[in-house]
Amino acid sequence: MDLLPSEEQLEIVAAAEDFVSSRMPSTDIRLRRTEASAIDADVWREGAELGLLTLGLDEASGGAGLKLDDEVLMFAALARNLATGPFLASTLAARVAAHCGDARLSKLIGAGDAMVGLAEPRGDAAIGPDGFKGAFDLLDCAGATHALAVSEHGAALLELSEFGDITTVESVDPGTRLGAATVVAGTVLHWLPADVESIWDRAVLLTTAGLAGLAEATTATSTLHAKTRVQFGRPIGVNQAIKHACADMAVGADAAISQTLFAAVCLQSGRPDARFQLLAAKSVASRAAIANAEANIHIHGGMGYTYEHDAHLYLKRAHVLNQLFGEPNAVLADLLAQEPAQ
Repeated sequence: MDLLPSEEQLEIVAAAEDFVSSRMPSTDIRLRRTEASAIDADVWREGAELGLLTLGLDEASGGAGLKLDDEVLMFAALARNLATGPFLASTLAARVAAHCGDARLSKLIGAGDAMVGLAEPRGDAAIGPDGFKGAFDLLDCAGATHALAVSEHGAALLELSEFGDITTVESVDPGTRLGAATVVAGTVLHWLPADVESIWDRAVLLTTAGLAGLAEATTATSTLHAKTRVQFGRPIGVNQAIKHACADMAVGADAAISQTLFAAVCLQSGRPDARFQLLAAKSVASRAAIANAEANIHIHGGMGYTYEHDAHLYLKRAHVLNQLFGEPNAVLADLLAQEPAQ
C-alpha cells in the first residue's frame, strides 16, 4: 500500500498552505484576539472559492469529489499553518445539507456565504432527529448562521438562533472563539443518521488530521531552530538533549500522519477494523501533537515562552482539538474495547 501523497495531492496541500500563509497568517491570531471573530468574512469567502470547504463533497453538490485521504492532507496542512475559522464544522455541514437535500444551504456554506460553527454536546446533552437539548460548547460560532452538532448516532444541522443567549467564554486558544449555551428544547433543521453516513467518523478523522499537522509543524520549527540557533560557537542541535528531542518529535509526527492516513484508507474501503484504526489514530496523534508542542517550547528556550512567538499557539490549538469528538480517556477506553485489528 502506497501512503505517499500523489502530485495532485501535493498541489492541493500547497494551495491550502499558500492561502493560509498569505491571507490568514499566524500574526493575525494576535492582532484579532480581542475581536468577536477570529476570521475576516471576506477572507473566509476567498478560501471557500478555492474549494477548501468542499474538497470531499461530490461534484453534483458543487464539490471536487475527492477522497478522504485528500481531505486528511488538507486539514493537516491547515493545522500546520494555524488556520483559523470553522473549517471542520463548515466542511461537514455542507455535506450534511447536501445529503439531506438542501442544495441551496449546501452551496451557501461551500461558497463561504453561510458560516457554520461547531456545537459540542456536554454532560447529559442530547441530539436527535426530533430535537436537541442540554449544555453545549460552541466553537467559532461568532458570525455563523448555523451550528453543527455531531454524535455517534448522527449529525444535526442547527440554526444558531435555536441556542438563544450564548455566553462568551475565554478560550485557551486565542485563534478559537468559544461560547456556551444551555437549550431546553431546540429544533433540528437537518438530521443525517449515522447509518446513512457517519459524520462522527469523518469528524474524528479530520480532527485527527489537524493534530497530526500540528505535530509535523512543531517538529519542523524545532529542527530548523536547532540547526540555526548558535550558542558557544555551534548550533544547539549538536547537543544530545536537543537532537534526541527532535528525533523523538519526528518519530511521533510520522506515526501520527501515517496512522491517520491509514485510518482514512480503512474508512474509505470499509475495512472491519476501521473503527479501531480511527481511534488508534486519534490517540497517537493527540499524544504527538501535545508532546511535540511542549518540546517545541522548550527547544526554543526563553523566546519559546513569549506571547509574541507562535510556539504556544501550537500547544493551545492541540489541547482544543484533543477535546473534540471524545475526550482522551474516552477515546482510549473505546479503543481498548475494540476487536483486535486485522
